[in-house]
Amino acid sequence: MSTNPKEEDWQLDFEWRRVRNFLKEALKRTALPDFQEVLFLIGLQELGRLQDAFTKEEKQDLIHIATCELLSIDGYYKFKGRDQDGWPHYDMIKKIPFEGVGSQEQYLKQKITEYFSIQLQESES
Repeated sequence: MSTNPKEEDWQLDFEWRRVRNFLKEALKRTALPDFQEVLFLIGLQELGRLQDAFTKEEKQDLIHIATCELLSIDGYYKFKGRDQDGWPHYDMIKKIPFEGVGSQEQYLKQKITEYFSIQLQESES
């Protein structure tokens, strides 16, 4: 990436839009998924199974799973294993170096674009 912050912002916004468009088309939806919906979908992917409905707590757990998986890309978390119900669990390896909702969201958007980069490349070829 460039060292120019404005160019990096533009590139991240472009890649984030690509991910959201990819998911919109893959899910045959009329609207782009928002940030929380994308995290939920990653959580479902990492859980590895679907069910008819999830409780509010399970939905929050899926978003937490997604966040841990994304933070594991840079070594902040490490996959520990699955519990008796098949839910993934992670251990924190090192403290997350950024504060504030805005900077955390930007960081996670970058990790989301990395997470989906293989699927995006395959869909465009």
